[in-house]
Amino acid sequence: MNGKHYRRVGSARPSHLMFTSGVGALVDLPNFSVLVQGLDEWQYGAVPAELQTIVDVPPHLMRAVRKLAGRSIKELRPAPWLPEADQLGGNDPALRVGAPAVPFPGWLRCTACDELAPIASKAFGFENSRVRRPHDARFFHANCGRKRGRAPLAVAARFVLACQAGHLDDFPYVLFVHGGGSCPEGLENPRLRMEDHGGMLGANVQITCLACNSRRNIRQALGERGRENLPFCRGRHPHLGNHFEECGNEAKLLIVGASNQWFAQTLSALAVPKPAADELQLKVETHWAALEALPGLEMIPYLRTVVPALREFEKWSDEQLWDAVQARRTAGEPGDEDDALPDLLAPEWEVFTADRAPDPSDDFTISRSADGVPALLKNLFDDVVQVERLREVRALAGFTRLDAPDPEDPDLVARVKLSRSDPSWLPGAEVRGEGIFLRLPEELMRDWETRVEPSPEMRQHFEAYGRFRANRYSDRIKGGFDPFDGWPGERYIALHTLSHLLIRTIALDCGYNAASLSERIYTTSRDGEPRAGILIYTAVPDAEGTLGGLVSQAEPRTLERLVRHALHEAMRCSSDPLCAERLPHAPADFLHGAACHVCLFLSETTCERGNRFLDRRFVVPIDDPELALFRDLP
Repeated sequence: MNGKHYRRVGSARPSHLMFTSGVGALVDLPNFSVLVQGLDEWQYGAVPAELQTIVDVPPHLMRAVRKLAGRSIKELRPAPWLPEADQLGGNDPALRVGAPAVPFPGWLRCTACDELAPIASKAFGFENSRVRRPHDARFFHANCGRKRGRAPLAVAARFVLACQAGHLDDFPYVLFVHGGGSCPEGLENPRLRMEDHGGMLGANVQITCLACNSRRNIRQALGERGRENLPFCRGRHPHLGNHFEECGNEAKLLIVGASNQWFAQTLSALAVPKPAADELQLKVETHWAALEALPGLEMIPYLRTVVPALREFEKWSDEQLWDAVQARRTAGEPGDEDDALPDLLAPEWEVFTADRAPDPSDDFTISRSADGVPALLKNLFDDVVQVERLREVRALAGFTRLDAPDPEDPDLVARVKLSRSDPSWLPGAEVRGEGIFLRLPEELMRDWETRVEPSPEMRQHFEAYGRFRANRYSDRIKGGFDPFDGWPGERYIALHTLSHLLIRTIALDCGYNAASLSERIYTTSRDGEPRAGILIYTAVPDAEGTLGGLVSQAEPRTLERLVRHALHEAMRCSSDPLCAERLPHAPADFLHGAACHVCLFLSETTCERGNRFLDRRFVVPIDDPELALFRDLP
């Protein structure tokens, strides 16, 4: 928190600040809620230099980040953190290191007398004196008329306003309870009371003005009535220091803790080398953010002494480095001529499918079994790669409210900036792990696509995708859009389903729980390059992800057993026949067929598409054998 209070009011994993509760998000703490502030307020002065920046960001990820968030981005930074902060006491400055946050909403309610007042009114006090127990921080109502002993707890008034442009604001309680006007008693800030009566038909919260006895139920701010009884959005961005901008959109009522108050817009990539790439040119690409503005050859000797990135080029002469920089400038920024984001999976697919594995490194090491693909699986897979080491880097480019961002159309939903001005960095995180890469035969995939593309079952999946898009975006997004834009294709459904089947089976043997595993699906690219691969890997930010238990599952005999078990188990589900017969018939807009929590669904930390585009009938013959990718099981 800011000001005179201890900064520590809670803790969060780095992954939470990327996907769940990052900049602009409301974080529900035990006794109140806070809003994570923008990048302008993040301080790294007390953080050691080696912990301030994520080094060796994959070049293709940085290009995508700059395409999405602006060319001013030069680097990614982890959340400010000091390893020894948990052992400190008193008011040590290190305790103020962390992601800054402010209390939000700005209105509190006494849990004893139901008095409702803004924090700025001084009606409530704050205590946070236990350094080692930040979760005990709380607001209290010192002058409560019903208190017995310790001052009663004051909690956040649980209603806020948001709009599709990403603005967030306090609920206008005074304006609302007086029907859009002021208090008849002439008080600018009259005392209010909030009484929650419960009920079975949604919110039943009454707001009362104690000065004039005006009353109004929060139900009148919901749904269609909310359009008449709520003011238009004021364009407030509280995470940017109460920054306001022109808006005028309709404001929507949200409850603190609502899942649609914040959606992260993230990008991620594996740190993979380029096969057969020149080592110098590869390093120039990796450190391009530091080399881009290199003024000339004559400045290189001096810059080697002051720019840390240039220490990576000690074995090359100044002339060689300058020539490589010039070559990079001549080549330009890959993808500049295209408005679309760079294909983040292309470099990874190139490395995994290369004839020769790159030299092993701390970031990326792969190998293949001397026996190749197990004999029993040769008709199923073209290649099996053991990924002994990998590093995944993630970047938070922005966030949206009310509507989730579309990964295939990132500009469809209004993205909110993370700082008031153009930032030079973005929040990032990195995880290390291991994995298994499986490549399927292209002939097998083409033959299957020919069979299933005209089928009624696949047509129903395609039409459901259009309904899903239309229902999800047409309510608040202005302008037209193609509801079928971003369709991942038939191939994706088969690969994604196979991936889930394997993850559920592998998790029983490898020692990792399924929530610690992730997937990356390599399907046909936007420009038509055929791909058919699955990477199953660990993605946890600690040592658990590199214990070797997953790589060992790619040993020939073990893999044979796992694949056979996964495919045969897919033939039945305890929810059959309901599960096996499920298809998204109109007007349904769910994006799965023969799939459910019993047989295919995984946690949201594992699945890259939120358990969508899944159907067992397209992998194993539970229905028409012609629909199955593997008509004959091993």
